[in-house]
Amino acid sequence: MSEPNAELHPAKQTVLGLYATAKEAYEKWLAEPDKVKIIDVRTVEEYLFVGHPTMAWKIPFADQIDSWDAEKGKYPMNPLIDFAARVSEVAKPDDMLFVMCRSGGRSAIAANFLAKAGFTNVYNVIDGMEGDANADSDGVAQAQPLKDGWKNSGCPWTKKLTPERMLLPRAQ
Repeated sequence: MSEPNAELHPAKQTVLGLYATAKEAYEKWLAEPDKVKIIDVRTVEEYLFVGHPTMAWKIPFADQIDSWDAEKGKYPMNPLIDFAARVSEVAKPDDMLFVMCRSGGRSAIAANFLAKAGFTNVYNVIDGMEGDANADSDGVAQAQPLKDGWKNSGCPWTKKLTPERMLLPRAQ
């Protein structure tokens, strides 16, 4: 798997220090599909509109808050308190988990959350589903994730929902 290096953005680093690219996570899953779990922590809307890995468990880590944060210039995310319990429905604390989001930031937070809950073998997929912003392009394309990531690495994905692999938050 990927070794941490000085180039890894601090927001993608985790307390366990375990990292993989989307391609590495997929190859590890191919080699040991019964022992490796891909956990996609993005929102349901992201699964619907962007797509998701075909074999992933879709377990949202956070939901979007509907009040604008003017200081940050975005709608913030709110962690879901039952996240670790939902992951526990499909994984044991020592299972090899590859946690992914859009580009590796939210998944780092989710990996830290799982580590705090007692999971010991949690990798952050540092390029996520869509990868990092492409600094080489200009205009609108520059803000769009266009390199790396699950979709851009030739890994299998779909927009067809698989409800049997979705563990959504319980009503609060």
